[in-house]
Amino acid sequence: MAISYLSLVGNQGSIARSGFTIYDPLRGNTDLLLTAAQLEAVLNEGLPGLNLNYPLRTRSKVLKSKICEILGYPVPKSFKKTKPRFVGQDFDTYIQKSDNLQIWNEEIVPTRRYVIIRVNESSKVVRVRVVTGEVIAKLDTTGTLTKKYQARSREPVAQSVLVSPSDSYTVGQIVAALPSGGQVCVSEAAGSRMVDFKRFMPIKKLYEKLLSLVGKRLPDPGADQERNRGAGLHRAVCEALGLESYADTGSFPDVVEQLLELKLQTSPTIDLGLVSPDDSTSLDILPGIRHADVRYGVFYATLGAGKVRIDYVVLTRGEDFFKFFQRFEGKVINAKLQIPLPRDFFA
Repeated sequence: MAISYLSLVGNQGSIARSGFTIYDPLRGNTDLLLTAAQLEAVLNEGLPGLNLNYPLRTRSKVLKSKICEILGYPVPKSFKKTKPRFVGQDFDTYIQKSDNLQIWNEEIVPTRRYVIIRVNESSKVVRVRVVTGEVIAKLDTTGTLTKKYQARSREPVAQSVLVSPSDSYTVGQIVAALPSGGQVCVSEAAGSRMVDFKRFMPIKKLYEKLLSLVGKRLPDPGADQERNRGAGLHRAVCEALGLESYADTGSFPDVVEQLLELKLQTSPTIDLGLVSPDDSTSLDILPGIRHADVRYGVFYATLGAGKVRIDYVVLTRGEDFFKFFQRFEGKVINAKLQIPLPRDFFA
């Protein structure tokens, strides 16, 4: 479901009136921060047809100048070599005539937005996609990108635990103030979809719902089928929460409607991916809510007789994650990355 261009004019007018440049951080001004879905919609309104048939440096300047005009920012006389180039809205731009995305001498930043612009053979813009670095990392089929964060419980888990007694006050405020009946457009690898937050639960109530899964036996698809086992848990959680349909889209967090990330543990080590649970940056889908506000449901399970038995659940806000769990850190490759985009990426 597309976002109306007219619904974004207010944001653009506010940016223009603010006097901010593309280099001014928007901390404390999250009402001016466009989500990835909003940014994608407004750029798809303003960029298609733009001629980028210029030498590389000129092409880059023409593109960035046009984006400034579209978003309501003043066009600088010269563009600084900042990382990212658009600091305030936290995004970089990539022009793609082929399906091979190249990122030079820079690691993927999972919370950053990547504006990927498809041009045709005449170098005219035809389509724009905006995704987070975490989505880009999932598209890497070469194994170049390693998982950055891992953890394990500080003590053996022998019972279910609610680590965080409440959500941050900000979460309830922002969800309660959502327009359009609580519906938000979310940009994912496969495109955009509408997410309904009308049934959003406080963390204590969410914990009570998830406790109903303790003792439940799920089908075990096989010894080397961790991903499919995780999908089985995802489906069971959606059912327990009364969600009308199960949709494992690879988004973060897994159950967007409840800001809930799921981890199924049949071994002690928890793979957390590229974003640390206590990360304080804004969650793209709801500016003002941080990654640290996401709820993590860690389900400890036992395998046997072709089943996955849920033994315990630990539920915590990301901010409190490392009060219960111990962090292990690895490294992320810092080099030229070549990531093949799916054929239907711009569909």
